[in-house]
Amino acid sequence: MKTPQISVSQRAHAHIRTQVEQTRSNFLRLGVKESGCNGFMYTLDFLESADADDHLLEVGEDVTVCVKEQDLPLVNGTEIDMVTQGLNSALIFKNSNATSYCGCGESFALMDAAGSETPADLTENLTTDATQSH
Repeated sequence: MKTPQISVSQRAHAHIRTQVEQTRSNFLRLGVKESGCNGFMYTLDFLESADADDHLLEVGEDVTVCVKEQDLPLVNGTEIDMVTQGLNSALIFKNSNATSYCGCGESFALMDAAGSETPADLTENLTTDATQSH
């Protein structure tokens, strides 16, 4: 697959850059894992170095996002924004390929070109996990 299209708002960019600096990391990995009531959930990991199978996406000054090869079709078209509600702020993800989101907004579903659920061979190898330490 060619390089995925991911857009990051100015507010999200500033937040990500600050988090990368505070964690003394060099990269943010955007991944997807099978989870939630709707199929997939985004994962974020701060990394000192990228893996050989990471695609590096420059999304702004001092911010490089890594995406694993197997996650490319799942994150293509994603928009990342920073939203503040009251005292809480959070990154939100809008995937133009998502066919539905769960009620809480934590997970999403995708359909393939034939209109069926994303093929199992794409989901079986999703190994990115936010609980892993890098």
